[in-house]
Amino acid sequence: MPYDPSAYPPYAVTVDLVVLTVRRHALCALAVRRGEQPFQGRWALPGGFVRPDEDLSQAAARELVEETGLCAHEPAAPAQDKGAHLEQLATYGDPKRDPRMRVVSVAHLALAPDLPAPVAGGDAHSARWAPVEELLQQGGHGRDGEQMAPLAFDHAQILSDGVERARSKIEYSSLATAFCPTEFTVGELRRVYEAVWGVALDPRNFHRKVTGTPGFLVPTGGTTTRQGGRPAQLFRAGGATLLNPPMLRPDV
Repeated sequence: MPYDPSAYPPYAVTVDLVVLTVRRHALCALAVRRGEQPFQGRWALPGGFVRPDEDLSQAAARELVEETGLCAHEPAAPAQDKGAHLEQLATYGDPKRDPRMRVVSVAHLALAPDLPAPVAGGDAHSARWAPVEELLQQGGHGRDGEQMAPLAFDHAQILSDGVERARSKIEYSSLATAFCPTEFTVGELRRVYEAVWGVALDPRNFHRKVTGTPGFLVPTGGTTTRQGGRPAQLFRAGGATLLNPPMLRPDV
């Protein structure tokens, strides 16, 4: 029998972005306040519907540019100025996740160094960077005293999954350098690990581990005093994508 598309229910595909950065030594995610229904007035992850003429990675990259002004670079390539690491996270397809219609979302994880204040676009009323713990708490109040409602749709689950992906990947890959500028100190890299993992690390042990891991860091030959005190040696990300031995998360 000939194929009849009308015999199957229609559905839409979206991309949602878990955009993470480190601001003021805290792991933060980009959140937008929805200006339209459904969930008008609630905070949500940035994202949107996939256009008919683009694939999933193109849609995610487009949304990233629209929301942050950042262009994604290839995961295997070193990060460039104003570039961001972008990778597919997971697919979410609960039939009731969107009250408008059947919507399947393909979430993506984006990581970048300290980013400027965001500007809302599309159907967003406002946008901000917020600590991930604040966005994930059910009820309660944020740092500014605002009453915090749960994130719209299933975005709390998507954000939680994205944070755990970042926490686990910096154990065995060089992904932590995606949170750093092109040139950085070991102390700045350590603060990334501390922010993502939510723990305090011993500076001497950390320095020994990261500088002793082949291909992880490459000295640039320069120094900086932007942290205050004595000049600190500057490094850039090396060519290694996998760390051997891995940087294991401390038990807390």
